[in-house]
Amino acid sequence: MKLQLALDTLTLEECMTLLQETRGSVDIAEVGTPFIIEEGMRPVREFKQHFPEIEILADAKIMDAGELEAETAFKAGADIVTVLGASNDETILGAVKAAKKYNGKIMIDMIAVKDLEARAKEIDAMGVDYICVHTAFDVQQTGKNPLDELMIVNRVITHAKSAVAGGVKLATIDAIASEGAAVVVVGGAICNAKDRAAAAKEMKQHLK
Repeated sequence: MKLQLALDTLTLEECMTLLQETRGSVDIAEVGTPFIIEEGMRPVREFKQHFPEIEILADAKIMDAGELEAETAFKAGADIVTVLGASNDETILGAVKAAKKYNGKIMIDMIAVKDLEARAKEIDAMGVDYICVHTAFDVQQTGKNPLDELMIVNRVITHAKSAVAGGVKLATIDAIASEGAAVVVVGGAICNAKDRAAAAKEMKQHLK
């Protein structure tokens, strides 16, 4: 299982420091959507240059112009680009086309998808690499947990690998790890920890 660190609200300089602190524990560095809105593809380029051993994910949450927007991220050095599962099939297929061209990967973010099981089956047949269940930041305070959705996706996919995001912390990571996901996304539980290096190391150990 890979540990993905979601970087959303820190500055580029703060992220560089954090990635240096957590080196050896983090497998994927996520340039989060707020970060992309603030900085564009610059963090993707910087992370790729300074941390070549880490996979870089651009959380573009593409909803249209799939091939064009995915290509922009891959050209900047992204290894993985996200597309929304609620987008049109043509958008997803366009992003997959770009991924093949640049030897990259597509992660589908299933945030706000209504019929998770049916849509996961459809997307699984499109040649994507990951299908990610995602409890939205805006609904995490309701106590919603992505584990139930992860179970649904794991049950129906046959080609893609599963990923899980949204409020993952030490209290929930063991249940997620036992269910199984190729990628576990952690943000605040590491970024806001007093000892971020220790937090990332502990999270990674739970995924082994």
